[in-house]
Amino acid sequence: MDLETVKKYLEKGVGADGDDKNASTINGMPSRFFENFIMQGLHVDQIEKGRVLCSMKVPPRLLNAGNFLHGGATASLVDLVGSAVIYSYGASTSGVSVEISITYLDAAYVGEEIEIEAKALRVGKTVAVVTVEFRKKKTGKIIAQGRHTKYLTVQSKM
Repeated sequence: MDLETVKKYLEKGVGADGDDKNASTINGMPSRFFENFIMQGLHVDQIEKGRVLCSMKVPPRLLNAGNFLHGGATASLVDLVGSAVIYSYGASTSGVSVEISITYLDAAYVGEEIEIEAKALRVGKTVAVVTVEFRKKKTGKIIAQGRHTKYLTVQSKM
């Protein structure tokens, strides 16, 4: 691909004059729209301190060009469901990301039911580490595994 084609791919919605044709629509979206977009349809099946088990049917809005669950959606779910595990410890904040990694092992297709299981490996005073596993609910086959490290802000004693 030549550089101009790559540029056009990244600047979808930007006209030849440099104006973003989608700006008014995007800027008019509600605050935290992205989280709702990703998590719509997510069901919490079990929750306990240090563990959250969710399920969802893969919706068409979260597919990539290959018509399976988008890696970016998977990464967002690692972040969001993994953060819920930190909250299960009674934390008032889930912190900020320091590191996130995902290993993609299989594909999940539209309408396929998946399980997302997050477990805390450590929730300390300043650092939390969680794992998040994605499985096909019908077979238990692993789709992806994520690991997320977060810095937990120290609460002021003042």
